[in-house]
Amino acid sequence: MNMDFLGSLLLAFSMYSALPVPNVSWNDRRMRYAMCFFPLVGVAEGALLVLFLRLFAGAGAGRLFLTLGGTALPFLVTGGIHMDGYLDVADARHSFGSREEKLRIMKDPHLGAFAVIGAAVYLLLYAAGLSEIADPERLLAEGGFRGAYAMAGLFAAERALSGLSLMIFPMAKKDGLAAAFSSGADRGKTGLVLVLWLALSGMWMAGMGGMSGVLSFLAAAGSFLLYRRTAVRDFGGITGDLAGWFLERTELSGVLLCAVCAIFGL
Repeated sequence: MNMDFLGSLLLAFSMYSALPVPNVSWNDRRMRYAMCFFPLVGVAEGALLVLFLRLFAGAGAGRLFLTLGGTALPFLVTGGIHMDGYLDVADARHSFGSREEKLRIMKDPHLGAFAVIGAAVYLLLYAAGLSEIADPERLLAEGGFRGAYAMAGLFAAERALSGLSLMIFPMAKKDGLAAAFSSGADRGKTGLVLVLWLALSGMWMAGMGGMSGVLSFLAAAGSFLLYRRTAVRDFGGITGDLAGWFLERTELSGVLLCAVCAIFGL
């Protein structure tokens, strides 16, 4: 059983991160609990962000270095898998076609104009928000890491919500990555673990992130409801690409709210 859980852990990291872990084969036992460890990828991402900001802000790095480095870090950790879904959904939604046409566009490996525009706007807004969280003067002041702590918790919370969506949301199709993880999971135990992850993440965000954490957590909950509404209405259910779209949108809303809190001293 311990080896099965270790295999599930390694499967989650190898699938949803670019962090170096031993390769493991897919099997029914490992798929059963893989989503339980998905939020742990967010924990690793958050820990690396806080470590990066602490190390280089303390060493005297400038605002631009901290901002651009912090913006790039999530993509370095995940390998861009969630942004890929975000861009596919941007193209599909802006086609204003039928459900079948939107699903076809998401499967197309080529990027359209709206994906390129979406990527540019996303990165600009993310960097703008992070520039307030990663301001060296704020970081080195008392309580300066509240925004970074809130984001660290959000990385885990949004993945717990994403995992829960596989347990309770309808699937748009019977094949694909999302359907594979949904059908292979032990829904009862996995759902319980993910709810626990969500509760722990929320407590961390409120305790360590203050108002930044509270607002980001509430925004994540709102984003979750919007995710279901959009997925069911426009696509007939969720897919792996839509899961990536949800994660990136939630993360962007969090970083912008943390920025607003930093600006107004909340």
